Amino acid sequence: MTAPKLGIVAGGGALPGLLVGACRDQGRDCFLLALKGFAEPEKLGREPDAWLRLGDAGSGFALMRGAGVAEIVMAGTVKRPKLSDLRPDLKTAAFFARMAGRLLGDDGLLRALIDEIEREGFTVVGAHDVLASLLAPAGVFGVIAPDAAAERDIAVGKSAAHDHGRADLGQAVIVHDGEVIGREKVEGTAALIAEAGKPGAILVKMQKPQQDRRADLPTIGPDTVTQAAAAGLRGIAVQAGGCLVIDLPDVRARADAAGIFVVGVTP
Repeated sequence: MTAPKLGIVAGGGALPGLLVGACRDQGRDCFLLALKGFAEPEKLGREPDAWLRLGDAGSGFALMRGAGVAEIVMAGTVKRPKLSDLRPDLKTAAFFARMAGRLLGDDGLLRALIDEIEREGFTVVGAHDVLASLLAPAGVFGVIAPDAAAERDIAVGKSAAHDHGRADLGQAVIVHDGEVIGREKVEGTAALIAEAGKPGAILVKMQKPQQDRRADLPTIGPDTVTQAAAAGLRGIAVQAGGCLVIDLPDVRARADAAGIFVVGVTP
């Protein structure tokens, strides 16, 4: 059975290009819609079918409907814009009007966005539904494993990340000697490492308890390992089956070269 045509809404980073490649390998037709100001042309794997301004939802739905898209995946990083910068079209303005002035965290906004896309007749899928190998495996990724002290810090981090995520504030924390010394904010994981990373600390990144797995699953990649190593972190723990890993072989190689561990853990 032929898979339905996939619309890839591309933000920043390598994930959109990986999904383009997966569609190519699977013989699946896709429509690549790149978001202006976020998508990086050199990482998309091919020329986009169209570029779209973030506030121009009406044109985006029309383009994908005209291209025969049935399923949509949202892939890549998109920083939450200020409403004053969005310049919404009528479709986008109507979406915000339906929010009735509610102040939503990232998770609430993404859920509302998914509902809006499906209201238009599309089915929203997760990146891992297109490419299952993106999900973090359980266990140690490379040759270095956490010791008993690191395991204790990981346990502290899992609990703290769970509470932080439940409050819809972020997906990651940094722990050092049993103490949470940093919590992810809207600026993301790289900013967290730059702000709170210190020698011997551990980054723990988990899926939010209420996470809709079709959007914004926690993600790490080779750059995360490089940033962690530069800050002196001793390791990274991510949720097995609940975190996306961009380019697992390179993540493993960089971790081994830097002498740090990366491990997939249960929530």
